[in-house]
Amino acid sequence: MSRQDFYEEEPTMEESEALTEVKDETDENGDKEDYESICYLCRRPESIAGKMIKIPNDIAICQDCMQKTFDMMNHTGFPMGDMTGMGKMPNISMINLSDLQGFGMPNQQKIKKKKKEKQKAPQLDIHAIPAPHKIKASLDEYIVGQEHAKKVMSVAVYNHYKRVASDALDGVEIEKSNMLMIGPTGSGKTYMVKTLANLLDVPLAITDATSLTEAGYIGDDIESVVSKLLAAADNDVERAEHGIIFIDEIDKIAKKRNANQRDVSGESVQQGMLKLLEGAEVEVPVGASSKNAMVPMMTVNTRNILFICGGAFPDLEEIIKERLNKESSIGFKADLKDKYDKEENLLTKVLVEDIRKYGMIPEFLGRLPILFSLEALTEDMLVRVLAEPKNAIIKQYQKLLAMDEVKLEFEEDALYSIAAKAKEKKVGARALRAILEEFMLDIMYEIPKDDNIGTVVITKDYVEGSGGPLITMRQGIIPSAL
Repeated sequence: MSRQDFYEEEPTMEESEALTEVKDETDENGDKEDYESICYLCRRPESIAGKMIKIPNDIAICQDCMQKTFDMMNHTGFPMGDMTGMGKMPNISMINLSDLQGFGMPNQQKIKKKKKEKQKAPQLDIHAIPAPHKIKASLDEYIVGQEHAKKVMSVAVYNHYKRVASDALDGVEIEKSNMLMIGPTGSGKTYMVKTLANLLDVPLAITDATSLTEAGYIGDDIESVVSKLLAAADNDVERAEHGIIFIDEIDKIAKKRNANQRDVSGESVQQGMLKLLEGAEVEVPVGASSKNAMVPMMTVNTRNILFICGGAFPDLEEIIKERLNKESSIGFKADLKDKYDKEENLLTKVLVEDIRKYGMIPEFLGRLPILFSLEALTEDMLVRVLAEPKNAIIKQYQKLLAMDEVKLEFEEDALYSIAAKAKEKKVGARALRAILEEFMLDIMYEIPKDDNIGTVVITKDYVEGSGGPLITMRQGIIPSAL
């Protein structure tokens, strides 16, 4: 189709307005249209730039950018003539915008609209939020131990969403209850946050602080954590503004001891996160981790987003031990210097001053008012982790073998033997899966060969490598080693 035909077939202004109203009223399913177009050139949404001019290949351009394009062509010396004689334009080679589709531009340039202000219905129903004791009871079904941590988190989350649902008409504005969670590796920090988000049915973004750098350097910008939350909320800004962001490995952005080089992934990242934690409107890219000209931008207010930071903080015990030893007196009744060397839960004695000495700046810690620590897992706790939670590792293997119509059982001594091995690795509950995978490999390989096997019992001797499992055939019991 020639350019002359294109302009002759363009609808009038009245027809364009009528078509736009019809398209906005209903979509192809008959439902209210929830998305708006984005200008191909300036990346502004239709609610800001005004009505879009649609051209072939489902590309939308705002009127300002279209006018700038015509003005630029005038300045380059192309005679435009009068606007009614568009057909008299010289036969210049126009850029085919459809050729740019392969460079990262989506075919449907649309983002979700923000709901209109006239809707005064409450965004969050306080009566729908479970009470703290119910939140903790749900966490108990999946997480073993950590009673104090679960209680602190339940109360903090409940108070946070009460804050979101409240107003400040009486002059009392509730502050944010961001949390800093400290615990050894494998103690269940990330799993606790995941369980909490599933319980509350709110968007959750889990990100890692190790990839964050100061703006302008290679790595993820600080705003990328909000961009991930927006993606988890299906680009719905309102829903994302009530979500939870969990920043793991927060100890990796501590101030570096060596001050000879620029600290682009340490103190500067903490300073850049201050506005996010406090509450600010930030522009984040939609569907990408970094800003560039080819992705749309959306404004997200972080005022009602709950931030939970977690980290293992290695060597923090030495700082705590040093502080505790200074408090001991000198003399016959003084505490021994090695009193805390074998203290396993030394992190439970952590104070804000210990975290500050570790390398976190005071402004950052001031925006994380709730500080709590998780306990190191004991052998008894590891045994409970193996069998008690709804998603326990043993239950996963039992389900796998049940698909082969085989019943899997574990002797109690075998569970304690597995827990003892995991304790030696000093990586918390993560070691349990590795140990189980090691001795369950032969069972998972051999069992499907024989349809007559009915039950497999894992014994302590088999776990320690000095014997085999007890295999029950459908006709009788035959102790056997695979």
